[in-house]
Amino acid sequence: MKANALLISTLLLAQVSVASAHEDHDPGTPGKLVGTVHFPISCSEASQKKFEAAVALLHSFWYPQAEKEFRAIADAEPSCGIAFWGVAMSYYHPLWNPPPDAPILAKGLVAVAEARKRGDKKSQREKGYIEAIASFYEGYDKRDHRARAVSYEQAMEKLYKQFPDDAEAGIFYALALNGTAPLTDHTYANQKKAGAILDELFLEQPNHPGIAHYIIHSYDYPSLAKQALNAARRYAKIAPDVAHAQHMPSHIFTRFGYWDESINANLGSAKAARSTSLFYELLHSLDYLEYAYLQKGMDKKAAEVMQEMNVMTANPELFQAAFSFAAVPARYALERRHWADATKLIPRASYPWPRFEAALISHYEARGLGFARSGKPAEAIKEAKALEALQGRIKENKTFPSYWVEQCELAHKVVLAWIARAEKRDAEALQLMRKAVELEETYEKPAVTPGPLIPARELLGDMLLELKQPAEAQKEFATSLIGSPNRFFGVAGAARAAEQAGDVKQACKYYQQLLELTKDGDGKRDELAQARAYLKKHPETP
Repeated sequence: MKANALLISTLLLAQVSVASAHEDHDPGTPGKLVGTVHFPISCSEASQKKFEAAVALLHSFWYPQAEKEFRAIADAEPSCGIAFWGVAMSYYHPLWNPPPDAPILAKGLVAVAEARKRGDKKSQREKGYIEAIASFYEGYDKRDHRARAVSYEQAMEKLYKQFPDDAEAGIFYALALNGTAPLTDHTYANQKKAGAILDELFLEQPNHPGIAHYIIHSYDYPSLAKQALNAARRYAKIAPDVAHAQHMPSHIFTRFGYWDESINANLGSAKAARSTSLFYELLHSLDYLEYAYLQKGMDKKAAEVMQEMNVMTANPELFQAAFSFAAVPARYALERRHWADATKLIPRASYPWPRFEAALISHYEARGLGFARSGKPAEAIKEAKALEALQGRIKENKTFPSYWVEQCELAHKVVLAWIARAEKRDAEALQLMRKAVELEETYEKPAVTPGPLIPARELLGDMLLELKQPAEAQKEFATSLIGSPNRFFGVAGAARAAEQAGDVKQACKYYQQLLELTKDGDGKRDELAQARAYLKKHPETP
């Protein structure tokens, strides 16, 4: 596993091309194409095939179905202890928030006990997998989530080194590395280590769902995203019937502002999710879909997403669902700069918010921005106080990682900044907005979101424009577009700033980019009329 990096990259491109032409799907779940996994076990031949299909589901985070498949194997072959390893794995979601609660952890321990009892005479390798996941569940009432996640990561590293020819050990170790990677580590040490393992394995198993999936997660950062483009364009073909496999490529497409590819990915994911009644997956895809539609100025399509969500009756108890129920309406208002609409947002009445109230950060932030930018600072102050109280509750119950405490603080600073601006305390407003930018750039975003409601640096550019500092605003918008390319208001803001600064060449460049970005859109936003008018005045500017 020491191949030259350039050779690996070249071979990977070639092999992906060949694999695309000659698919080798293992149907696994009846009627479903989920990709191909090779995971030898000491159970019967009949269980072997079903087991590998169930592991393929695990690798695509289809956790409820994976649990069913593993339990069916154990029912058919009671001595197949490794099947209960699969059950235990279906309860541990390394990249999802919040961490499993006590009842789920207790179920995981029961599954571990069954795996040990039924597999006590099986192979040392299988025992290694069972003991690795046991290290996550044991002592859950005495050790916090991160400590146990690190224990699992270390156990998988040991297994990976003990069985160097076992690709699955490397793949699950890579996932564990991603699961413990701090969102504040801008060296991406864990992610790069995971990516190096996975890149090489992808050469050997180009149709493996987990390898492609975890490559995307390993490189889902602005400075690394290019290394995941091949996997992103491959994963949906590997597991065409899996909703999450259709969605995941859009994480990388979003990093580049490839909105058409993101839209197609999430339309495919939504279709697969509807066909399998995976409402949490559907809602997650709709959030990314809404984000992409709004960047292209496709407001009618964005409204259709809103309409679909408004009539949904299912309330699956997963954070992804809660996050989407709060974030999508907020995006729909803010990304169109309809501040008054943002003030009217109301949380979905039937949702069990107390368990997932960290998702409401976007709700209060949107309302606070809406009031402040509508000239109603007194009302915005109420939303700032709501964020402050929410932050205290999140910190106290310790259900969520510290990231969400910091996100609450970030939203609070943003709202306070625009309250100060509404009250003409401009120096304070800029100071608060710059602190918000600094805090936002301390953390990488989690996988649950395509991005912040509005990047803090983009909001700083807005504020500088209002304060008649267009040259400074142009710098902020340009910097924001590096990390969040092809955002509608990032481009529009840069264009307006350049225009007001008298930079005709840059203004024309950005306005042309805005019109190209929205060529499939509805064409009715004020910024587009402004772009057309400006370019008409400067038809010969290169």
